[in-house]
Amino acid sequence: MILVYVEINKGRVKKASLECVNYASKIAELTGSSVTAMVNHADASQLEEIGKAGANKILSIKNDRLNSDGIYISAAIEQAVKSENAKVVIFAFDITGKAVAPRLSARLRAGLVAGAVDYPVINGTSFEVRKNVFSGKATALYSITSDIKIISLLPNSFPVILKNNHASVSDFEIDFSGISSPIVVKETKTNDSGGMAPLPEAELVVSAGRGLKGPENWGMVEDLAKSLGATTACSRPVADMHWRPHHEHVGQTGVAIRPNLYIAIGISGAIQHLAGVNGSKTIVVINNDKEAPFFKSADYGVIGDAFSIVPKLTAAIKKFKINQN
Repeated sequence: MILVYVEINKGRVKKASLECVNYASKIAELTGSSVTAMVNHADASQLEEIGKAGANKILSIKNDRLNSDGIYISAAIEQAVKSENAKVVIFAFDITGKAVAPRLSARLRAGLVAGAVDYPVINGTSFEVRKNVFSGKATALYSITSDIKIISLLPNSFPVILKNNHASVSDFEIDFSGISSPIVVKETKTNDSGGMAPLPEAELVVSAGRGLKGPENWGMVEDLAKSLGATTACSRPVADMHWRPHHEHVGQTGVAIRPNLYIAIGISGAIQHLAGVNGSKTIVVINNDKEAPFFKSADYGVIGDAFSIVPKLTAAIKKFKINQN
């Protein structure tokens, strides 16, 4: 059996979690197994969506300790693995997966591949799993031969396909006796994405750098993003200068993203920035410096003044949408 840890964020099943359920259902087809998802505080519509993503069974949990503490999450998943006799555990390679999967790997003596980008090649009891290495410049193939296998998936690496599938739902009680955590959550603050998808899940991203010359010019970036239904982002220097909030910083030291479309405005494309965005399906670069290194990684490049190009691009997109309607 394959176990998937599913998260709810702001009243929605996280896209990365749905990718994990889809991924697990593919493994189940290859191995003749089944998929069990475990989720905390899910309502009926969310449980239905998880089923449509490919889960055969859902363990429904209602426990506030799982909201923010990796120690309790690890203990809960360990109990579910043993209760359901799971042989494969799937996570998203996000903040929760990065905190929990290694800890669970040690507790279960299970092999772990973190950040998988392809479906496993199954050879008997061995899984060969591909992941990115060297900041996305190459891929490596890892073999997991342990009895229990753990895989975390790089977000936006797999499509979400919902089918006419129904999962059985059962309540699952966690025994936390004898388990304690040194972590005390005093306050929780959430980032306001303005109704747009969070950066790790965004399929369209409009990002800008120091080429905008100041925070007062960010309106045209937001206008372009709004016209596309995209999420906004920025380079590290912009966040360091407090032009934009730090949660919008994408790159090696910020948020790593893999959108379908990444538009970079006034960003030179240093190696640290590229490391966090080079998984994007299509990269469009707008820069007045024709020697900017970002052009070497771009699918499409526009050499020119962003203050002239971006408003015209926004107007063209709005006009196109009006004509489509």
